This record gives sequence, C-alpha cells and structure tokens, in this order.
Amino acid sequence: MPDRAPQPVDRQLPTEEARDLISLVRDIAQQEIVPKAAEEEDAGRFPRELFTLLSRSGLLGLPYDSEYGGGDQPYEVYLQVLEELAAARLTVGLGVSVHSLASYALATYGTKEQQVEHLPAMLGGGMLGAYCLSEPHSGSDAAALRTKAVHDGDAWVITGTKAWITHGGIADFYTVMARTGEEGPRGITAFLVAGDAPGLSAAAPEKKMGMKGSPTAQVHFDGVRVSDDRRIGEEGQGLAIALSALDSGRLGIAACAIGVAQAALDEALAYATERRQFGKPIADFQGLRFMLADMATQIEAGRALYLAAARLRDAGRPFAMQAAMAKLHCTDTAMRVTTDAVQILGGYGYTADFPAERYMREAKVLQIVEGTNQIQRMVIARHLVGPGGR
Repeated sequence: MPDRAPQPVDRQLPTEEARDLISLVRDIAQQEIVPKAAEEEDAGRFPRELFTLLSRSGLLGLPYDSEYGGGDQPYEVYLQVLEELAAARLTVGLGVSVHSLASYALATYGTKEQQVEHLPAMLGGGMLGAYCLSEPHSGSDAAALRTKAVHDGDAWVITGTKAWITHGGIADFYTVMARTGEEGPRGITAFLVAGDAPGLSAAAPEKKMGMKGSPTAQVHFDGVRVSDDRRIGEEGQGLAIALSALDSGRLGIAACAIGVAQAALDEALAYATERRQFGKPIADFQGLRFMLADMATQIEAGRALYLAAARLRDAGRPFAMQAAMAKLHCTDTAMRVTTDAVQILGGYGYTADFPAERYMREAKVLQIVEGTNQIQRMVIARHLVGPGGR
C-alpha cells in the first residue's frame, strides 16, 4: 500500500465553527472509519456503532434546527461533511445522507407537535432512518407507486412493498410514501413509521457489486397500523414532499460522489509518485500526469457545482435544476475518476489489496440512486425548455 498520506482538501468554509466541525469529522474519519473500511466492506458489515458515535457527535442532524437537536448548519457546510465521510467510506457518507433524507419530511412539513415529539430522537438520539419511495415496479416513475394506506378510524393501515431501501431492516424509522387516494401524483401521502411496527419486515439484503456494508433491502408492510398523528403533511401531498426531499438528497449524493472521487485521486497520486518504471516515478510520464490533471480538474468542477447549488438552497432560492446538474456531473465524475485510478494502478488496481477497485465499484451506484442520471437530464431539460412531448 502507498505510504504517501493524502493532503486534506483546502476548503472554503463560512465560519470558524464550520472549520472546527470539518476538523472533528476528519479526526473521526481517520481514527474510526478508515482503519476498518476495507475489512468491513469485504465482510458486508454495517457499522451501526459508528452511527451511534456520529449521532453523539451531532453529525446526523447537521442541516436541521438546533431546537430539535439539529446542528443549524447550512447545506454548504453539511455537504462538505458528507464529502469527508464518503471519502473515508461511502457506506458511512451515504448512510448519513439517507438519514438526513428520511428526516426531511418531518423536519420540513411536520406540525410543531410532531417535530417536538419525534425530531430530537431522530436527529440526535441515536436513531437511524430510511426513506421509502421506490417499489419493485415504480422506480423512476414514482407517481405509479402501489403501496396503499387505508383509513381505519383514527389510524391508517399500510400494505405493500418498497424496494431498494438503504438501511432496510435495520432502520429505527421509515419515511413512507403510500397511496391514499386516486391514481397518479395527487393520491400519495407521507407517513412516519416506526421500525418495530407490527407487520413491518424486511427481505434479505440485496447482494450488490459495491457498498456491501450498507444493507439495501425490500421492506414489506403487511397491514402496518399507523396513527393519523404520524401522517406528515396533508393527504395527497406525499409526492410533492418526496420530490422536494430528493432535490436536497441529490446534493448529498453529489457530495458523496466527490468524496469517493477525491479518495481515488489521492490513491492514484500516492501510487504514481512511489511506483518506479524505467528508472523514475511513473508520475514523471506526461501521459499519466495529464490523467491526474484531468481527474483533479473534474473533481474541483464537481465540488464547485454542488457548493453553488447548496448556496442557492441556503439563500432560499430555487435550486432543483442545479441539484440535478450537480448529481449528474459529480456522479459521472466519480465513475470516470475511479476508473482512471484503477488504470493508473495497473494490475494492482484490479486487486482488493488496494482500495481503487472498491471505489470504482461504489461509484457506479451513485449514478443510479435518488434518480438515475438519465432522469437528471430530463429534469434539467424540463427546467430549460419546459415539459417534453410523449
């Protein structure tokens, strides 16, 4: 393994508090995450105790209100924390992003009473969340979901199956979108469902090419009874809530992608400066130097793009198109950069003795989750030229 330690990213942060926060995250990453990452990913082990540590450290509720246990941090800072965590281990960075996504509906659309009752435990009480929108037959076409919630007295009874759920089977709470009315986008409602609710179960985790330590599973709702005070927002508002959450969630995926790409570049740089061929380091060969230059440029461009979108969000301005652009560009960048890192390491890059092959396998999923990159192009085009014909 290369001995050259990567240089920390030189970040532009708005406050001294934010700089201290990044320093804390880097310490946790180097002491608690990196040393076990390769072994635990290979074993398919989810580091639940690490998420407990992150919760105690205030890192699971960073973009939310401190009144309810959040960190009062702008997205500009929160996303850079995600990038640092994902560079250490994507299972952790993506896990924090998904937890934040699962908390979004209640934090943004919940009543004051709901927020007081539930958010402190969700944001700083050691709980872990999951987001349930996709189904076996409705992924990109979220408005076609079939999971139903039927009114029964002062409660709802939820029946159906959700698919591709990160933290499926281990989450303490699920934000669930279910059909309560007519077919199409206006018949969907959001609910907060406890992880131990009777009738809720999860299938065996999917066997994936990457992120083996992060459980992804179908979640089954077999007559799960949920009181009406766990309905989030108005009846029929669920899809609007879900899509609003995804605008922010896509920025989280973009930041995670840049974290993985940065880790791959650091690995490639370390190898290229130490590996000698023909009497000199391979980093001295122009072709390879150009590859490294392109990798670094793509990463910087991606980081600038997701931060620009975050600053729009922080200013209360529309950012959906920029979020789609960031998700598209950053995840494509992660795929290119990790592939190039494997190439630079040559045969070693194809072995599990070096992390480059893991980064490459992990980068692929980022082009798929929270809206495929084809969907992102549709979103961007719709903002530019309006709805397309069918």
